[in-house]
Amino acid sequence: MTGRASRTVFTAQWVFPMSSPPISDGAVVVDGAHIAFVGRAADVPATFASDARVALGHAVIMPGLVNVHTHLELTAMRGFLEGLPFNVWLKTLTHARRDCFDRDSLVDSSCAGIEEGLRNGITTYADTTESGAPLTAMRAMGVRGIGYLEVFGPDPQQCDSAIADLVARAHASRANDTPLVRTGLSPHAPYTVSDRLFTAVAEVAANGQWPVAVHIAESDAELALVIRGEGAFADGLRARGIAVSPRARSPIALLAQTGLLACRPLLIHAIGVDASDMALIAEHRASVAHCPISNLKLGHAVAPVTAMRDAGIPIGLGTDSVASNDRMDLLSEARQCALLASWQQRAPDALSAAATLHHATLGGATALGLDAEVGSLDIGKQADLTVFRLDDVDTQPIHDPAVTLVHVLAGRTVADLVLVAGETRVRHGRIVGEDPARHARMVELGHRLQKWRLGISMP
Repeated sequence: MTGRASRTVFTAQWVFPMSSPPISDGAVVVDGAHIAFVGRAADVPATFASDARVALGHAVIMPGLVNVHTHLELTAMRGFLEGLPFNVWLKTLTHARRDCFDRDSLVDSSCAGIEEGLRNGITTYADTTESGAPLTAMRAMGVRGIGYLEVFGPDPQQCDSAIADLVARAHASRANDTPLVRTGLSPHAPYTVSDRLFTAVAEVAANGQWPVAVHIAESDAELALVIRGEGAFADGLRARGIAVSPRARSPIALLAQTGLLACRPLLIHAIGVDASDMALIAEHRASVAHCPISNLKLGHAVAPVTAMRDAGIPIGLGTDSVASNDRMDLLSEARQCALLASWQQRAPDALSAAATLHHATLGGATALGLDAEVGSLDIGKQADLTVFRLDDVDTQPIHDPAVTLVHVLAGRTVADLVLVAGETRVRHGRIVGEDPARHARMVELGHRLQKWRLGISMP
């Protein structure tokens, strides 16, 4: 499903390196899996004169978009969980996935999510998963990513068995790691993980140098559980015979006192954080996955992104699952991020279009610890490129191409060209080597879910 020339000169009206200002009438030279030149087309060295050339015209070449939080295996649940309270939403999702998905369908659903992401210019995925199916899918689809294997265990007595299972799964997965796809760990969230299990994961992560991600400070129910030992999550745990009491000043403080924050984790959501929490995050050099659309759709609050930026915290953008978002579209996340910042600050352009594109590229790569490889167009970095066309009649006139991408094209366009490590994954808006039967299988998965909802026995 790939195609690559040994060395190719791409030219376009705009090049967005992200690590430096935009370049008008720019060029990017791809040599194998790496970037060999970035600059003005007129300045391309003579040593590249005989190489293949692709003139993209009225378009922008930019780094591949970095999606710092996904649940790819849930792509088939698009639109399935509408309107449910968060604790019911989680329970329904868990039971439906268990009853309706086998290993093949989890991988298929993950591949479908990656295909949608590629069409929208996403080249890197940071996925949290218990099954590990998204790791299989990322390797098969030739994209870049981290698959954080989840562990659950709200009862402290479950800790030893839960951590032993996680370690076994993680080492089995790491044996299949590639230069593009690697394995991480994810203690799911405070309402599914005991303090003892958080500490155990921190010890494993530190000893094995595993990347870590955790859902944290996402909902009012989570804050009530951690701070006061109250609320819907607390009631649910008590109903299972699990003792509940106040655990920490805040969810972020809980991660600090259990040792997990010292692992520099990716903090998924981080909505309910105050100045003290942000100081802790910055002190421990952790990062944040900001998922603005999913946060709003699930009825949560708005993360203090501008304050976190001011605190020096690396922030990337995530779509979260298609089950909680309905789209795998990072440009739309960038737009929503900018709009929410303006609303929070009561100031236009509190977060500029260029700043949100940075969060969707280099900021996301930095949050994942991948900024030495991807996130910007720099000589020597991996050739992960995305090209968006700017010549649609509805985009004109263009005064600032960053504004056009974020506020005009978001949700309305697909990538014209996508490369991962120099390999072509999307050409003229279509997946290279797309599986023509996957659509029908996804429709069938939808039918299975609907039958499950209606209580009809599964075949």
